[in-house]
Amino acid sequence: MTTVISFLGSTLDAAKFGPSRWNKWRPSVSICMQDDLKVDRFIMLHGTYHQRLADFVAKDIADVSPETEVIQHVLNFDDAWDFEEVYGKLLDFSRDFEFEPGQEDYLIHITTGTHVAQICLFLLTEARYLPGKLLQTQPQRGQPQPIGTWAAIDLDLSRYDSIATRFAADTQESTSFLKSGIETRNAAFNTMIDEIERVAVRSRAPLLLMGPTGAGKSQLARRIFELKKMRHQVEGDYVAVNCATLKGDGAMSALFGHKKGAFTGAVQDRAGLLRSADKGVLFLDEIGELGLDEQAMILRAIEDGKFFPVGSDKEVQSDFQLMAGTNRILMDAVAQGTFREDLFARLNLWTFALPGLADRKEDIAPNLEYELERYAEREGQRATFNAEARKTYLSFATSPAARWSGNFRDLAASITRMATLSIAGRIDAGDVRSEIARLEMLWSGNGADNGTDTLEQFLGVDAVATLDPFDRVQLTEVIRVCHRSRSLSEAGRTLFAASRVTKKSSNDADRLRKYLMRFDLSWDDLQAAE
Repeated sequence: MTTVISFLGSTLDAAKFGPSRWNKWRPSVSICMQDDLKVDRFIMLHGTYHQRLADFVAKDIADVSPETEVIQHVLNFDDAWDFEEVYGKLLDFSRDFEFEPGQEDYLIHITTGTHVAQICLFLLTEARYLPGKLLQTQPQRGQPQPIGTWAAIDLDLSRYDSIATRFAADTQESTSFLKSGIETRNAAFNTMIDEIERVAVRSRAPLLLMGPTGAGKSQLARRIFELKKMRHQVEGDYVAVNCATLKGDGAMSALFGHKKGAFTGAVQDRAGLLRSADKGVLFLDEIGELGLDEQAMILRAIEDGKFFPVGSDKEVQSDFQLMAGTNRILMDAVAQGTFREDLFARLNLWTFALPGLADRKEDIAPNLEYELERYAEREGQRATFNAEARKTYLSFATSPAARWSGNFRDLAASITRMATLSIAGRIDAGDVRSEIARLEMLWSGNGADNGTDTLEQFLGVDAVATLDPFDRVQLTEVIRVCHRSRSLSEAGRTLFAASRVTKKSSNDADRLRKYLMRFDLSWDDLQAAE
């Protein structure tokens, strides 16, 4: 099915209403008179002040090509030569139009309309907001005749700086979308998101997101899909699965589907995740957990778009873009023989490593507001910090004492707890202190064994047995802070934060060094073990 999108030519499409009009080349009518171009739909863009001409041209198109459906779309401009206005309204049109690239071919006609309109149509087509090809028509030389010719064209419009500025603004909007609108401050993360935005709108190659659990891989993958959907680059669905849940014989069936009777319990055909993602995006989270057999079939499906369902001798097809996530170092898995080298090479074209929250502490404050908004949307009630509570929480959250081992999941859970327990939706200092204590207990392993395992690692079983419970708890906390600190001085400042304020002079590093010596431990011992 072919759809033409075209401006009505207020001059070129105009003609006398008598029979002589058929001796004149009129671009909108001529498109539908081509022997080698069957137009199923003709989207005619025009202003209300050209309605009479639009009706006239639509009637002539119906006469020469009864199979063509003419759809008039009113698009008024205050100033048809204003780049800002024309581009903005055409961008809105492209976003609202229900494109189906898999079922229709689109031709964007740039012969009619003002030069500004033609340039804007070109730019929107190049950016895939209009997912089609450019079309130009012209009259034939010689004696007058109405049909003319048509052809694809290529234009260099780089000199239109105002439009380039609009595209830069739109790119910025896209990166903000990928970050869920959060004004992140970490420079390395922002640079990475900028690159992901460029890749997402220009490539269908596999994309690999690496990073610790809770770093936001799944959320970013979905936002990438939604951005591609907005740009009309995918038609299908977003299909996501955690590969750690695919174990044993069921993994093949879940991924590739099966035929009825392929094994005990296969009472009907199953499409599988790969076919469900046809023309869309398949996100395989924790791809490093897949078995080698599944990895081999995934590789072939990426390269050929074909695979065999379980129990079938007939190949099926699926055209999907693969995104994968992992918290493992896949290079190490390749070296250990648990991950296929050829699959890793295929995935490694676009690899992005998401940092954990502990490495993005400047982004905790903006994420604080984001999580409060999410809580309000989810629960239907709003919660806020008072000034003292917010300052206290951020001071702890950005300190070395905050491990954020669960990354953004820890942060989201923390905000949810405080918002839920707050009185009248007002999180106060008491709520924050209780939450800080809860997080410290969570990150210390809930204090179930008073740190016995940690202490035995450094002191040995016999030495730990001679310690009082009080010393066990205290020493365990000291070791934990040392592991999270970059230097002996930083660890000392964290451990002696309260008492050092009352001292005229302090040497936190020396105090900590002497404390460790009581147990025959040193800073170097702890760092070597870490």
